[in-house]
Amino acid sequence: MPDRHKRADGKETSATLRTPDATTAPKEQETAGAPQAPDRADGPPAPQPQDAQRKSRRPRGLSLAVYLTSAILVRSASGGAPVALVALTLARPGHGGAALGGVLAALLTLPNIAGPWMARWLEEARDPRFQLAAAFTVFGLMLAGTGLTLGRLPVVLVGVLVIVGGLCDPLMTGGLSSRLALIVGEDTRAQRRAEGWDSATYGTSNILGPAAVAAITALTGALSAVVALGAAGMLAGLLMLALPEEHRTAAAKQRSMPVRDALEVIVRKGPLRRVMIATMITSVSTGGVMVIAVVFGRNLQGSPGAGAALGAAYGVGNLCGALLTGAFPLTGEPERWVMRLIAANAVAVGLCALVPGYVFALAAFALAGATSAVLFTASLAVRSVYSPPNARAQVFVTMAGLKMAAGSAGTALAGTLVGIGPRLALCLNAVVVASAVTIALTDLRLTRCRPPAADPEDARV
Repeated sequence: MPDRHKRADGKETSATLRTPDATTAPKEQETAGAPQAPDRADGPPAPQPQDAQRKSRRPRGLSLAVYLTSAILVRSASGGAPVALVALTLARPGHGGAALGGVLAALLTLPNIAGPWMARWLEEARDPRFQLAAAFTVFGLMLAGTGLTLGRLPVVLVGVLVIVGGLCDPLMTGGLSSRLALIVGEDTRAQRRAEGWDSATYGTSNILGPAAVAAITALTGALSAVVALGAAGMLAGLLMLALPEEHRTAAAKQRSMPVRDALEVIVRKGPLRRVMIATMITSVSTGGVMVIAVVFGRNLQGSPGAGAALGAAYGVGNLCGALLTGAFPLTGEPERWVMRLIAANAVAVGLCALVPGYVFALAAFALAGATSAVLFTASLAVRSVYSPPNARAQVFVTMAGLKMAAGSAGTALAGTLVGIGPRLALCLNAVVVASAVTIALTDLRLTRCRPPAADPEDARV
């Protein structure tokens, strides 16, 4: 029964609040005079009064601009670093060449397996801004140090510098994104809009990072490109210090969950589990898109440049899709959006396989990129809504790391499948993406059949 409270006029008001489930969008409290609900670990925080939201809108808008600038800088440095390291080793004959560059690039991504522990370190901080600033600065210093010491110190020591920098990488992706809602505030629409802009920083950085490396290398050399990326990381760290203190709830200030408990939350909480599995399967497809695009474009037009243009069309579509969600934020239950967008992405990838000519291929790859970006934004919303406040960063980083691992596997798989024909490879990718929806819906159906005591959060679906 809902609790009743007496008003001054003798009438009763209800303080019942509905918790979000996998099919019902989180509701904002409609009665201005209703008492605020306590913070909950399984849903979004209680909304602020409208007057408080209006007072904080302008400074939070400035904070969002600072956040996005820092995110673009550090993610561009991260995205361009593998390209810069390979270019640097190629520019120094006798120091390992492309093979060493590939090893250094691998060492930069390998420490992502420590992401959950890095995320817990972030959550336990009194003011996470300083941890993020330190991580970005260390990444920049280690990257610049790698460029300056390559050929002057033993390769093993150079590899250690790269690994130390790579340990900071999880905080640049999921770790940084996990703090966004706390910077923006508790307004749901503002959070969805900010997540759209955050998604756009990934697409922008994936273009800017390698492009900056190519331009600087052509002008002044590969070493200058590596040092410039390091400087971008350090500047991003300084910008983090310009952000205001996070608007954390009492629940968010609790002691961080142990890593094992946070992983259990992802597995046991239905929306997080389903979205994690579905996006991992989808990432197998998206991870191989660029490899397939190069071969497919060359087959259609007879030139390697045509394949690169198909890959660029996918990237441009991805960026446009992310910008669209920033301008027009998603509304409603985010898990539903994830399932719809996975289905849309499967259709788009299928269209890529069936296009009759090159112009249609450009449009289809752009559409596939756009649906992938909006899907990523929706998955950020699921993490934001359903992550426990004291395991928020761990959920973000763990799901991001698993997605990256699946994408890497997809890249390797695409290199094998493309030999039998790019159209067939794209058809198989479309089937893989469609299977993600089937698996998620099967999980949801089985969850509904469980006794309420087995999984109380999903039994309400």
